[in-house]
Formats: sequence, C-alpha cells, structure tokens
Amino acid sequence: MSHRPLVFVSGLTVGDYLLWSWSLDENHEVLALVSGLTLPPLAVACLWLLVLGFARLIAHVARRPVGRIAHGAPLRRRARRPSVSAVAPDTTTGAASTDTQSPKLAA
Repeated sequence: MSHRPLVFVSGLTVGDYLLWSWSLDENHEVLALVSGLTLPPLAVACLWLLVLGFARLIAHVARRPVGRIAHGAPLRRRARRPSVSAVAPDTTTGAASTDTQSPKLAA
C-alpha cells in the first residue's frame, strides 16, 4: 500500500489552511474565499484517506500470523504425517500372481 496519496492530500490541506489563514489576516478577500471553499473537500479527503489507511493497518495486523503465545514460548507445529499415496500390488513375484496376494501400502 502506498502512502503517497495521503501525504499529498495532507500537504495540500495544510497548505490550503495556511493560505486561507494568511489571506484572512491580510484582507485578501478573493483569495480567502477561494481557499476557504477548497478547504472542506480537502479536509474530507484527508480524513477519508486517514480512515482508509487505519482500516488497512488493522486488517494487516489481523491477518498476520501469531508467532508466540502469551507466555513467550513459540508455538509448536504438528509434525506432518506421510501421506498414503496409493495401494501398490506386490510386484516381487510377477504379474501373474498379483491377484492372490494382498496389496501393500506404499510408504
């Protein structure tokens, strides 16, 4: 996830607020009006990106696997059992006698 949009919109919002504040103090009515009208949408976009980033952070932390339990001991993993792939007939006596012998499990 890139943080560039959040940084960009936050910078624009702070800059617009500073311009609006300065233009009000210096009696630049038109500039104060323009910057004052653009400030609320920029503030809403900045807040939206903050909320979205926070939600993504929470989702990332929730998906992260837990490596340790409360007492600090590492979690133990189960040993994998060897899988039984197929039943293979006994081929040591030849193909003709495979019907009479029981099949063996491949290990």
